[in-house]
Amino acid sequence: MKPEELRVDPHVHCRGEDWSYKSTIAEVQDIAERQGVCAIFDMPNNNPLTLNADDVRRRLALVNHNSSVEYYTYVGLTNDVDQIVCAANCWHMFPQVAGLKMFAGRSVGTMSVVEEKDQLTVYHTLQGLDYRGVVATHCEKEAWLDPKLWDPKLPISHSLARPKVAEIKSVKDQIGFATEAGFKGILHICHVSCPESVDLVIRARLAGKIRITCGVTPHHLLYSTEKQAEQLMLGNFLKVNPPLRTEADRLLLMQYLIEGHIDWIETDHAPHSMGEKLGSPYMSGIPSLHLYNDLLKVIQPDISNSRMRDLTFGNIFKAFSPKLNHLLKK
Repeated sequence: MKPEELRVDPHVHCRGEDWSYKSTIAEVQDIAERQGVCAIFDMPNNNPLTLNADDVRRRLALVNHNSSVEYYTYVGLTNDVDQIVCAANCWHMFPQVAGLKMFAGRSVGTMSVVEEKDQLTVYHTLQGLDYRGVVATHCEKEAWLDPKLWDPKLPISHSLARPKVAEIKSVKDQIGFATEAGFKGILHICHVSCPESVDLVIRARLAGKIRITCGVTPHHLLYSTEKQAEQLMLGNFLKVNPPLRTEADRLLLMQYLIEGHIDWIETDHAPHSMGEKLGSPYMSGIPSLHLYNDLLKVIQPDISNSRMRDLTFGNIFKAFSPKLNHLLKK
């Protein structure tokens, strides 16, 4: 395929296995194909988790190889040094392992590296291994999260329970830890929800001490807490981690995307059953791969064709090459 025809979504949650009632890898491949996406990168906080070579093999056995959509997975990171070494080895062993993922704060599932000293250990360990791939980070600093503020009868309270400052502080931490460790890979800040996070990424780029990228989701660009407040059922359906932000934040985030400060679009496609979304436990995450083309239609009048290619493939290819080289030969 020609580069201008390629689209990659580097952040989806395919579910499957114990969570097959939510979705499966094959189902997400099918959605991606309908959205014109040729490759997806699956996150490792599944049930069971993806932490080692056996887990990777188990996930790859579930892929629909008749699909036109290529499947890649991340391997998760924990605070165990031996596991970090194992994860890095998986990146070398498997062409389908796109990178490594660290949850610097709890989200959905049991995977997390919460303590700052452990997060620093991750970067030091990977630097000692001369790991040059991507470490994708979910940035919400645990000390600033207050679950008691969440009230399902007031869905926008989720943005108070997981405030902007939690993301901003965590992004600052990851930049500082990667810099301190002399990390030579790429630090990727997943699903930025507020302009202040992008500001930190911009400053880190200018400093030139680490390689850093950031991505944004369709839901953070298309929806805000104002939309979430319209009705109770809609508001709880739009519960995501990190949360939706204000309309002012959304508009500035869109401006940053158009101006070229955000590297790529990543959907953070995260399906749950409707019972889990609209009733206890009110899970975070929405099936946002369905919004991919809707977002492209919204932004198309404001950006050039070359910028659109960068957002949907070019910048992703640069960060994850040579993993994606074969897509150019299809």
